[in-house]
Amino acid sequence: MSEPAHFPLAAVVGADELKLALCLTAIDPKIGGVLIEGPRGMAKSTLARGLADLLGAGPFVTLPLGASEERLVGTLDLDAALGQGKAQFSPGVLAKADGGVLYVDEVNLLADHLVDLLLDVAASGTNRVERDGISHRHSARFVLIGTMNPEEGELRPQLLDRFGLNVLLEGQPLPEARGQIIRRRLDFDSDPEAFCAQWAPAQAALRERCHGARERLQQIALDDLALAQITERCFAAGVDGLRADLVWLRAARAHAAWRGALAIEAEDIDAVAEFALRHRRREAPAPQSQAPDNGAAMPPSAGQQGQGQWGELPPQATPSGARREVPNWAKKP
Repeated sequence: MSEPAHFPLAAVVGADELKLALCLTAIDPKIGGVLIEGPRGMAKSTLARGLADLLGAGPFVTLPLGASEERLVGTLDLDAALGQGKAQFSPGVLAKADGGVLYVDEVNLLADHLVDLLLDVAASGTNRVERDGISHRHSARFVLIGTMNPEEGELRPQLLDRFGLNVLLEGQPLPEARGQIIRRRLDFDSDPEAFCAQWAPAQAALRERCHGARERLQQIALDDLALAQITERCFAAGVDGLRADLVWLRAARAHAAWRGALAIEAEDIDAVAEFALRHRRREAPAPQSQAPDNGAAMPPSAGQQGQGQWGELPPQATPSGARREVPNWAKKP
């Protein structure tokens, strides 16, 4: 029995930034996956499933929200190990996603320890299961796609930072775009095979472009000039740690490969800047006036008479933390 047809990525209306971010992670999975923020009904799963087609024959695997750790990493049968001399491994979601796309809807509602484990495996490309001194290791190379609505709960900053790229989907397409989206969806639902056949040339061209970029990737140097520009801009953005620098550099190289170039240029760095910085950017601290070294109260100037004795108390430092804008999306019922 053949698998049901899936809506082709090339036929998706709009969402150009997200489609680009997905293609870049398909070109270089070491970027670390994509976190998609947006409301319901924005075709997030359709886009992620369309990405699986660009990877060739790779599977598309969804991690259920209520999954246990064993379901995620797999299990070892110790009775078989004792009776037959070797451990029998029952594959989990990570093994099934090898070579394809692992999709996690509402990742912000997933238990933190599962998210942490998931991101560790996505970064290393290897899953290791241990039980009572017996271990099993297998390849787990996949493109990780997570979605979330910030109004239903944030990811911890440490976990948020572990996603390579972050894209915000706007919930209000223009009327013309909305009409195109609905029309294409109706056409697909009416005759999926005919719709996919119609879009097959465009989908094949997109697949070939990704394939060519993957082959070209290793010819593009992660050069010091591009790194210097990126590190300066990361410092100016006040990001914590160094993951942003590395992700940004890898994404810029993938973008150069996507363009068909053999070197990272300024346009590649600019094209992926917001993807790498959006979930890591920090507010610059507000400048504080310096108190006199001798601790004496400063008398009010002529323009300050009658406005209170502002110099009698030293300025108080106000702690500031990260602030992320949360769009006003409706919560799920």
